[in-house]
Amino acid sequence: MTSERVKELERKIVDLKRRWPPHSVPPQMLEQLEELEDALKKAREADI
Repeated sequence: MTSERVKELERKIVDLKRRWPPHSVPPQMLEQLEELEDALKKAREADI
């Protein structure tokens, strides 16, 4: 289950970065990226 969660979070991060504008990144996108990266870190730690 956890490795599935890791893959899901990785896909969401890739999708977010694809939509990332070259300039003036909206604060909401930065916040979303931080939240996804934190969740990914926790999921990877739980998967060990």
